Amino acid sequence: MFLGIDLGTSSVKAVVLDRGHQVVASGTAPLVVDQPKALWREQDPQAWWHACDEAVRQALAGLAATGRSLGDVAGIGLTGQMHGATLLDAQGQALRPAILWNDGRSADECAVLERKVPRSREITGNMMMPGFTAPKLLWVARHEPKIFERVRHVLLPKDWLRWRLTGEFATDMSDAAGTLWLDVAGRDWSDELLAACNLSRAHMPSLHEGLEATGTLRTDLAQHWGLRPIPVAAGASDNAAGALGAGVFRPGDAMLSLGTSGVVFVATREFVANPAQAVHSFCHALPQTWHLMSVMLSAASCLDFTAALLGEPDVERLLAEAEARGLRSSTPLFLPYLNGERTPHNNPHAEAVYFGLNAGTVRADLVNATLEGVCHGLAQGITALQATGVGLEQVSLIGGGSRSGYWAQMLADATGLEVLRREDSAVGPALGAARLAWLCVDEADVQEVLKAPATLDSFTPRPAEQARWKERGARFASLYAGVAPLYG
Repeated sequence: MFLGIDLGTSSVKAVVLDRGHQVVASGTAPLVVDQPKALWREQDPQAWWHACDEAVRQALAGLAATGRSLGDVAGIGLTGQMHGATLLDAQGQALRPAILWNDGRSADECAVLERKVPRSREITGNMMMPGFTAPKLLWVARHEPKIFERVRHVLLPKDWLRWRLTGEFATDMSDAAGTLWLDVAGRDWSDELLAACNLSRAHMPSLHEGLEATGTLRTDLAQHWGLRPIPVAAGASDNAAGALGAGVFRPGDAMLSLGTSGVVFVATREFVANPAQAVHSFCHALPQTWHLMSVMLSAASCLDFTAALLGEPDVERLLAEAEARGLRSSTPLFLPYLNGERTPHNNPHAEAVYFGLNAGTVRADLVNATLEGVCHGLAQGITALQATGVGLEQVSLIGGGSRSGYWAQMLADATGLEVLRREDSAVGPALGAARLAWLCVDEADVQEVLKAPATLDSFTPRPAEQARWKERGARFASLYAGVAPLYG
């Protein structure tokens, strides 16, 4: 069996996968995001460790309850939130809270880096954005120089966990691509981009493909958890791992992740890019594979936001009310930009908007507006992806938002794609991490290990709804264009 650990933004998840493709146990522990200033998003790495320990212990307790032996766990795979800057000194101590993927403070540094390295988009396949790691380090160098002087290691969140697990400084290609220090086509660090941030390869973890071993579990932790000193695979970024969990690795395979953020992910045969529309072009977690992504920073988190505004903790009740009322011509429009936005706007200053409220608006209308707004944002990202020429007709839906069939049908209508829901779709990246551990330990057939889970149901675009979604989508785009000049 194999343990997959997913260091998310709002929680750490752990799953145990057996060789029959069954998730036999799982655990989860919550995390909190600190927002000390406008646009800032940070977390304490020690909180990651405490949550990881709790989630793993829950999963292993669940495994033991099935009567299986913990000694049968043969490997660990890691995944987690991308882009976070975790800065360590020479003794391995964190110098400051980690700066997260949805932090927007480094917009000025993005412009500086693109001026310093005019061919950065050619090297990385991506536009410089505040969410990426490279501009965060330049921000630290400019605003916290005493801290920057002490930086000896820069790790992504899941790779900080790896260091705690194994004592090794290592990363995988898919996560490294999200730093904007990687030559994505060449799958190697770019000395030119590192130098632009006053860094070198000595600050970077070693690079590995996702299924390669990067050390073994420390003896003391193995004893703490009741495991053997087993291999820890390089793993993958959360999106790449989520894709592998959904069986998305062949060219043209696609996934839509409806979690805290919203991601449309398409596997490609080679390195292609569309940085002008803020499409992300990264390495996939398998050797000589790549992928494209459109990313919106707030997706299922928008539903949690609306539920909190309404004072209703039962999200399922809100979804049922929204479905009973249905989308109407009077449904308000919602711009889902709670933390700025990436594809296609690349605007860290974008903010959420409800538009079109009137005396007859009820709370179910606000929920429907939220669901619809997320769909419009994802549809804009898909249009940007399709501009690269990738074929995109079907997506596998994963993440917490995949539990709602009502939302899944909305996504099909909004995007024009067939939307599939699969078994274990809510497990998400942790499943892909466990699969990479499997490939690390066994000489197994990739096609067998990474096969798509069974389809539970599918949602196809409804022709009768297309005119409505097209008209509402145009109004959504016009609303953003109208309010964008008012953002800070």
